[in-house]
Amino acid sequence: MEAPGEFIRLDAWLWHARLAKTKAACARLVEAGGFRLNRQPVGKAHARVRVGDVLTFMRGDTVAVWRVLALGERRGPAAEARLLYEEVGGAPERQES
Repeated sequence: MEAPGEFIRLDAWLWHARLAKTKAACARLVEAGGFRLNRQPVGKAHARVRVGDVLTFMRGDTVAVWRVLALGERRGPAAEARLLYEEVGGAPERQES
């Protein structure tokens, strides 16, 4: 686990978490708006992300709420990227009848 006070840029963390294919695309997503970091709106790709932070954003037509578990050191496979966060809420999933 990372030491307290360590951080990574939001666009880099989103890239490590595989939210988009390029870091530039992640930066554009953040700058377009709709991201919240610990309930505060964020529009700058260089915002600092730390372990324990909570990200809220639209993913498709649902709200995603992720808690940052690790900062990551590289953009690895999807299974590795999934270890960087946990889903903690958002819109309830629809159940088929």
